[in-house]
Amino acid sequence: MEIGKINTLTATRPIEYGFILVDEDENEVLLPNAYLSKDIVLGEKTDVFIYMDSEDRIVATILKPKIKLGQFAYLEAIDVNAFGAFMDWGLPKDLLVPFAEQARKMEVGKYYPVFLLHDKNTGRLVGSSKINKFLTFDNIELKVGQEVDILPYGMTDLGMNVIVENKYRGLIFKTNIHKHIEEGEHISAFVKKVRSDGKIDIVLEPIGYKKSIDKNTEIVLKALEKNNGFLALTDKSSPQLIQKILGLSKKAFKRAIGNLYRQKTIVLEQNGIRLIVTRS
Repeated sequence: MEIGKINTLTATRPIEYGFILVDEDENEVLLPNAYLSKDIVLGEKTDVFIYMDSEDRIVATILKPKIKLGQFAYLEAIDVNAFGAFMDWGLPKDLLVPFAEQARKMEVGKYYPVFLLHDKNTGRLVGSSKINKFLTFDNIELKVGQEVDILPYGMTDLGMNVIVENKYRGLIFKTNIHKHIEEGEHISAFVKKVRSDGKIDIVLEPIGYKKSIDKNTEIVLKALEKNNGFLALTDKSSPQLIQKILGLSKKAFKRAIGNLYRQKTIVLEQNGIRLIVTRS
């Protein structure tokens, strides 16, 4: 049974306070009544998260936390007291980030990248915003062009900081940001360069992608910007009208707006397309 992770356990018996679950080694844990579900059936397996409750008892919950042991997440500080900052991680007992594990003093209402670890001294799960301690900067096992999972967590003057594959530190330069990026939301991206200092340059499109379609996409973007963010063209517009306004074939136009739509750069309206993300 692993604290801080999702465990698949078997429901063995109900008690006054909830349901007893066991793992393959017959280790028991309580699933309290507050976390019971109609899906819990005697003798059947269920996925639960194991952690320590407010009384430091090991318990199970069917709630899914925003972060698991050994992972990073972008969490909000919802309280600060003499012990440290308490983060909303989706469970009734908030996650403590002790002062000693804060990269900078945390403030209520702000979001921070946090790593979840097991404190060997107390046996508790705690968070740390000193994320460089938990990232790898040597022997990078990534290749240029490789598709990766990224966690964006902070915009700087250079661009958006990201955690790559829950393991490496990366950056998307501002010049490579052509769509809205939601901080804290995992998305797919691509490796552009692995630097000598172990940091990764990341782009949002596959390498070589721009050569094939960005020329036409750029034409549509410039036309939108020159027309206050709106073009009275749709995929039902005539080829002649598209050619007259943009100098593109209808096929090239549809491919370009499809690209912009997938990037969440435009919205498709009944009478045209509207720009929702401007370039810096």
